[in-house]
Amino acid sequence: MPAEPSSIPATRRLRAFGALVGAAGLLASCASGVTSTSAPTSVAASPASQSSAATSTTTARGSGPVDVLYAGSLVDLMEKGLGPEFDAATGYSFQGRSGNAGALANEIKGKTVVGDVFIGAAPANDLALEGSANGNWASWYATFAQSPLVIGYNPASKFAQDFKTMPWYKVLALPGILVGRTDPATDPKGALTVTALKAGATAQNEPALSQLAANSGSIYPENTLVGRLQAGQLDAGFFYSVEAAAGNFPTVPLTGEPSPLAAKYTITVLAGAPHLAAADAFVKFLLGPTGSADLAKYGLSVASPVPVSGTVPPALSGVLSGS
Repeated sequence: MPAEPSSIPATRRLRAFGALVGAAGLLASCASGVTSTSAPTSVAASPASQSSAATSTTTARGSGPVDVLYAGSLVDLMEKGLGPEFDAATGYSFQGRSGNAGALANEIKGKTVVGDVFIGAAPANDLALEGSANGNWASWYATFAQSPLVIGYNPASKFAQDFKTMPWYKVLALPGILVGRTDPATDPKGALTVTALKAGATAQNEPALSQLAANSGSIYPENTLVGRLQAGQLDAGFFYSVEAAAGNFPTVPLTGEPSPLAAKYTITVLAGAPHLAAADAFVKFLLGPTGSADLAKYGLSVASPVPVSGTVPPALSGVLSGS
């Protein structure tokens, strides 16, 4: 006959009870373990996580393009130096268009080109964009660097030795020499070239220089002049020193001129800039430590402090505090 429950030995009852307790404990432990591996959503972020979030916010990068219209003498600086470095540092995308600064200003006024930032080679380029008669495209500009006007020559030219031994105004008067320049009507460098030639003709009694100043056949687009010289299509040309440094060709200074002739590079943000945040970021980068180092590397004389004409917008007051 089966034993009554009360007849089961006490030790067996204790072992059964212990097994049940152990199984319950194991289940509780498993449940507890699952819960502990998931971070409670209601717990406040730790100081470390808050610090990380703050760092992420302060180092936030931009995105999208910035359209920069700039003087053609700065092609290498913009396309090989500042542009790529700006992209890497900020997350924005530099999109540049070069040309004769005066011609670019006319395109802006004629609404045939749209840009965020304009970099001219003379204050006159910016003045042509100021005021209601000019469309109010610019209300301020900063003159951030200079580059002297020089004569560059092809070292393989038959006139190369003459540039090493004779004054520049004598060499340019030699028969058969091919000299290139830019259009004085649209490019500040072209206007400075005419000034140099006319002054040299008077001071040195060289009528050939006046003839060269009047010869429209020697005029070429600014962004082709360096290439023509390097290809041997020209014996010499008028350039800024920044172009000669980038093109790695020899130069001679314009000695004997009554006053130094140089590009005065200016920058402004155009009214109605489609990408205003990117435009402000580009100006800050250009005038900051990396941009200034690039300008010096390419042979430009960097202004410090940067002189400003007009009222600078608050977003740029930090880098143009001298305004």
